[in-house]
Amino acid sequence: METTLNMATKKSPLARLTAYPLVQIVLGMVLTFAAVPLTMIMASKLVDKSYRIVWPQLLAAVLVWCGYRFHVCRIEKRQPTELALPGMARELGCGLLLGAALVTLTFAVLALLGVYRFSGVNPLNMLLLFPLAELLLVGMAEEMMFRGVLFGVTERALGSKLAIAISSLVFSLAHLPNDGFSVLAIAGLVAYGVLQAALYMRTRRLWICIGTHIGWNYCVGQVFSSTVSGHAETGGLLRGELAGNAMLTGGAFGVEGSLVTVLLISTAAAYCLRQVFAGGQAVRPAAAPE
Repeated sequence: METTLNMATKKSPLARLTAYPLVQIVLGMVLTFAAVPLTMIMASKLVDKSYRIVWPQLLAAVLVWCGYRFHVCRIEKRQPTELALPGMARELGCGLLLGAALVTLTFAVLALLGVYRFSGVNPLNMLLLFPLAELLLVGMAEEMMFRGVLFGVTERALGSKLAIAISSLVFSLAHLPNDGFSVLAIAGLVAYGVLQAALYMRTRRLWICIGTHIGWNYCVGQVFSSTVSGHAETGGLLRGELAGNAMLTGGAFGVEGSLVTVLLISTAAAYCLRQVFAGGQAVRPAAAPE
């Protein structure tokens, strides 16, 4: 009888392999992100560039969602409660407002320091809404990868503190190929990663993180017409110019590489972390198996 029970409960080699946190992280990253390049390649082969507007990004976002859910359900073997739909609109909205507020405060400080010079407002145009599809895709893919997979798996294995440090550093270094990457850019992105991890820990949901990510990127690029993480600036709602000391403007990387951004986001991250740890929402390292 005991032999029969042991055989029934014995895990297969594949199940034992996918139980390792590092394997789960690699598989989760691949399953979540793979849809992005595959969808863009497929779209480029099927239709001309003029017809590749909005829909490929939205399709890729849906496939990213599916890939992440597949990983959570089949590899991590749990329910993806962090993506539950009840409350999604409210949490997305809160995230969008937080991202917009952080950007507005950043540019306000830069204007007071004399390195951002506002020069006017462009006419409202429907084209300002088109980038939202790409930003939705970026926000979903990066938050599911770095907060959902990397932070989530690492937190369950090593505890919250190490998970915050590891996921934030990896998130920052993932932007290494971008133009103008600098030490301050690393610091700014690490601080942003800590803030996002704290928001995730506080809600145990990804929607507010996705909203903050979209709100930040959209307002920097489409409202303040500025460079986003080293990507070329585009004409947005406001006309203005960042000029002066690169430590303040962020140089070619944009405001994410600004000392002002580092200080503001670090302050917000420290405040959120304090609330999380004071509220007992952190996870301790998993006990070693006997």
